[in-house]
Formats: sequence, C-alpha cells, structure tokens
Amino acid sequence: MARISLDPPRTLTVRIARWYSHRTYGKVLDPISAMGHHPRALRDGGRFEQRLAGWKELDPALKHLAVMVSAVRIGCSWCVDFGHWDAAEKGLPMDKVQYVPEWREHRELFTERELLVMEFAEAMTETEPAVTDAMAAELVRRLGEPAFVELALMVAVENQRSRLNAALGLSGQGFSDRCEVPLRRSRPA
Repeated sequence: MARISLDPPRTLTVRIARWYSHRTYGKVLDPISAMGHHPRALRDGGRFEQRLAGWKELDPALKHLAVMVSAVRIGCSWCVDFGHWDAAEKGLPMDKVQYVPEWREHRELFTERELLVMEFAEAMTETEPAVTDAMAAELVRRLGEPAFVELALMVAVENQRSRLNAALGLSGQGFSDRCEVPLRRSRPA
C-alpha cells in the first residue's frame, strides 16, 4: 500500500505527465502519481529519464540486466514488475529475464559478460558498495570506458528509483502479468 496519496493536485505538469504515462504505458505509473505532489521534481525527473533513454554506449540487454539486479537487490517490487514488462517490450529474452531475481542459482543461462555486469550491479547496490578494482578493471576491458561509466550511472539511477519507490510504499502495478513468460520463483525440486 502506497505511503502517499496517488491522487496529487491536478496541476498542468501532473495532467501532462499522467497523459504521457497512459499513452506510453497503457496506465498511469504510480511513481508519476506519487511525484505529482512535487511538480518540479516530477518535471525534472521526467527530463532526466528522457535523457537517460538517449544513452547508447552500453548494450541495452546488459543495461537492463544491471537495472533489474539492482531493483531486486533493493527489493523494489514496483521496479521488478515494470522491469519485466519493459524487457518484453524491448524484445529481450524472457527466458533469461525471468531468472534475474535468482541469477546466481541459474548462472548457466547467462554469458560471462552478463554475469560480470550482474555481479557489478549487485556489488554497487550494497549499502556499503562492494565493487572491487578487479571487477571494475574486467568490465572496463570487456565493455570499454564509456560503456562502463554508463553501467555505473544506470545502477546508481536504479538505486535512486528503487529506493524512492520502496520508501513511498509502491508495489507492482501488474506489468509483469502482461509478459510472455511469467516470473518463476524457483525451479521445482
């Protein structure tokens, strides 16, 4: 249950953001409704997200895995729910995405590069970051410096998103229900 009303004052900024959200995602995203209580933050956050979408140094599939691992590590059910839908919309392999919450138990499904990215995202998301020099050096070697910087920035941004949504008490909106492959909690024993 949200810790803040999802019915903010209907300012021009809120009306535009709600219209855009409904048009783009088929519904108004709860984070938009919550942030509508601070229209300037909503407006600036929207601009920032639009700019993030233009970053293209890092492979989109790797970027998505990093964001999902960070959301799972923080425990943002809203972000994980939306992330599954977003992966399906982008045509990412759902047979991998569904196992991101338990990626360590399903290592055989992921490439070495994907595993390095997920390990980095998890280490960076720890309350006291646990990124090692060796981990960073290997990613720079494999991805290049621009993509490594983008990876670190995207994990940091997802930390902000997930922590905000968790603090506001936002939970899933049913996005993952629309995915081709539902999230599996674990394989049958």
